[in-house]
Amino acid sequence: MNITFEELRAIKHRLPTGSIRKIAETLNISEQTVRNYFGAHDFDRGDVTGNHIEPGPEGGIVHIEDMTIMKLALEILGERLKPSEN
Repeated sequence: MNITFEELRAIKHRLPTGSIRKIAETLNISEQTVRNYFGAHDFDRGDVTGNHIEPGPEGGIVHIEDMTIMKLALEILGERLKPSEN
């Protein structure tokens, strides 16, 4: 899936309080790893998530390889991925 960095951050900012923890607990990963997925860069405390950022408008284009965190985030927001984004 490709998304702009600004769109990725907007999804993170729309998540209700406690969502990062809920996603982390569901997937048995650290909260910082979830934050890194959404654009944070604290790799000393969380894992690299495999997202690739290419420079461009709106913060660049983020290519997301693993949609697991995104699917959980959108589920929390009551949204779904479009079939082309799976």
